[in-house]
Amino acid sequence: MPKMTAVEAAVRVLEKEGVTTAFGVPGAAINPLYAALRAHGGIRHILARHVEAASHMADGYSRAKPGNIGVCLGTSGPAGTDMITGLYAAQADSIPILCITGQAPRAKLHKEDFQAVDIEAIAKPVTKWAVTVREPGLVPRVLQQAFHLMRSGRPGPVLVDLPIDVQTAEIEFDVDTYEPLPVYKPHASRRQIEKALSMLNEAERPLIIAGGGIINADACDLLVQFAETTGVPVIPTLMGWGAIPDDHPLMAGMVGLQTSHRYGNRTFLHSDFVFGIGNRWANRHTGSIESYTKGRRFVHVDIEPTQIGRVFNPDYGIVSDAKAALELLVEVAKEWKAEGRLKDWSAWAERCLHRKQHMLRRTHYDQVPLKPQRVYQEMNETFGRDVCYVTTIGLSQIAGAQFLHVYQPRNWINCGQAGPLGWTLPAALGVRAADPAREIVALSGDYDFQFLIEELAVGAQHRLPYLHVVVNNSYLGLIRQAQRGFQMDFEVSLAFENVNNPEVEGYGVDHVAVAEGLGCKAIRVKSPNEFKEAFARARALMAEHQVPVVLEFILERVTNIAMGTEIHNVTEFEEILCLDPSLTLEDVSGSVLRSNGADEAAGPAASAR
Repeated sequence: MPKMTAVEAAVRVLEKEGVTTAFGVPGAAINPLYAALRAHGGIRHILARHVEAASHMADGYSRAKPGNIGVCLGTSGPAGTDMITGLYAAQADSIPILCITGQAPRAKLHKEDFQAVDIEAIAKPVTKWAVTVREPGLVPRVLQQAFHLMRSGRPGPVLVDLPIDVQTAEIEFDVDTYEPLPVYKPHASRRQIEKALSMLNEAERPLIIAGGGIINADACDLLVQFAETTGVPVIPTLMGWGAIPDDHPLMAGMVGLQTSHRYGNRTFLHSDFVFGIGNRWANRHTGSIESYTKGRRFVHVDIEPTQIGRVFNPDYGIVSDAKAALELLVEVAKEWKAEGRLKDWSAWAERCLHRKQHMLRRTHYDQVPLKPQRVYQEMNETFGRDVCYVTTIGLSQIAGAQFLHVYQPRNWINCGQAGPLGWTLPAALGVRAADPAREIVALSGDYDFQFLIEELAVGAQHRLPYLHVVVNNSYLGLIRQAQRGFQMDFEVSLAFENVNNPEVEGYGVDHVAVAEGLGCKAIRVKSPNEFKEAFARARALMAEHQVPVVLEFILERVTNIAMGTEIHNVTEFEEILCLDPSLTLEDVSGSVLRSNGADEAAGPAASAR
């Protein structure tokens, strides 16, 4: 049996499991693993500037392509605790990433040794598995189990903690006969699928809710086939956006309190049956369960048994991988359609499409400072169907989801549940590392951008070009908007007079200077007349220099973005486009128009323009 150190075996297992890239920061307690990486040479390493950022890079890498598992490495103590936010973000969105940390020697784990912390206990609540390996011979098998767990059932992250003396110990391991463990995914039965379709067939106004599990399962083509076979409109969740193209006639819009479309919410409120596949019923999507479920029957398909009934109990639940379920749904639906057993929902689908075409929010504004809606309009006009957007939380993300268009799976890469500020930039770098060819556009507010801004240097050093759109109002915009309920605007302004550059005009941080200081290129845009030239120049700079390019748009300080407390009570702050006066009051009700500067009512629910 061949002999090698435990970390040499670990590196070979990583390669056997398909790992080609790792993100991390070396340190004393993880240096043996780095030495094995260097000696073997088969895995590319990208040096982060912050260990939290390394975990977000691994997250973006995993989300970029089917089957990817991002790996991040860090030393003992604070490196592991820095990764906790990244682990939580991945766990919340069902993303597999592997974090490997160094640790103090086994004999000193309970002696308050320098940078020794019980990272296994800290990480357990935000991982599928967290383990400190105390026997060297277990290292390759623990990693084998880690990959099996990350891929099986509901995907998620794993943390493996390696004491330094475990890393350096010699073990026997035959890498030539190593095989990854089979992946476990539950499958729906035909009987279950027939029952679900029978329930669907009893509905008059059904909808399909397409969750991120469909994208995780690489089953978007099957979703579209199922929708087209039945003629049932599709509502993607924020994590499922792109599972059906935005311009598909059966894509009925998104539903929710924030990242939603007016037509999506209104169509949902008219529905009487909801077929959820690979979704979690997240509260930003549902609002109160009482309003969301009233007058509707529900079928829920999910890969995780304990997810069914967690938020509310559906009328029927099926434990299944989304792809396995959709394969059967398509098969049975086609059989029933050929036999004339499927109900005709074409009139309902036409009504949903009519709302989608006419219940719009206004985007064309010519003001200076810029209104954010105009930025998203210009992005829609500039970028093609293949562009990949990366973003996390804030008014920038909420408005982006309301106004941008996504046409393919994995082209909206969003940290949907945890929403940590700072995620966008390193995640975009991870996406670029996974996919050298795709056009990548990150979207941040100024505060998200500042959180881990130093990672721009990683993009410059490792030649990871992408375009970073920063919509700068020099505010914690989402928190400022929420503070309206407390009649305050307290500690949410980022504005100050920058003594080094009066050109930023009281907005504070000179993002252009910082980006250029970190080895990247940057452009500032203040006028609508500059949009087309700025986007063209940014693309040219990326092509020429192969580094991230920051495109900063100077916004008006205060713009409130549509959101509400219930899906039937979304507050609109800007003029509403209702392009078809034939829409009934029932169609356009449920929105309240309020002014941007105050809470008083400022106009009717809809106005034709």
